[in-house]
Amino acid sequence: MRVIYIGILCLLISLEAAPRELIPHSKTEFSYINKNGKLYEFDLKGKDFILVSVREEESDGRFYAVDKDGTVWLSGGVSSGEEKGFTPSGKWKVLWKKRFYTSKEYPEEDGSNNMDFSLFFTKWGHALHKGNINSTSHGCIHVKHEDIQVLYKWAEVGMPVLMTRHRYMQFARPDLRRIYTNMKQYTRKGK
Repeated sequence: MRVIYIGILCLLISLEAAPRELIPHSKTEFSYINKNGKLYEFDLKGKDFILVSVREEESDGRFYAVDKDGTVWLSGGVSSGEEKGFTPSGKWKVLWKKRFYTSKEYPEEDGSNNMDFSLFFTKWGHALHKGNINSTSHGCIHVKHEDIQVLYKWAEVGMPVLMTRHRYMQFARPDLRRIYTNMKQYTRKGK
């Protein structure tokens, strides 16, 4: 009886400790394995959402802003958690936004706002925010200043935020190529 009890306990612990995983299948279709190991499939067609492919092997290290018509209209580099478990994979949503914010766990010595333009997506304090994309974080997603300003203004509380350790660029590339190759080059006219 004791062996069965220990076996069940180990199984429960392993299920609880199982990582969340989000797998993109198209621009708007995904599979999600929750922390209990249950598989869900969902489609975000018709919804605005943010997808982050964290900076790890087999991923892009980019964020993607996808609007209701399924167009990836903004993308940029990111940095994420120092170690694999620091930035949680999965399906989240913007819980709250804060323009000026200072981390309580990792404050700057000078007291400056080190998490400007924060889009919080977990109850543990993970957020997309302004940061250096060339250095790792404590679990948040660092986004360049010019990109996070636009993303912050566009994002709404309740908007889905997807974190994946898989590549998404193959779905975004056609939109991004069209956007960036069709941009007109404006030059200043001489006086």
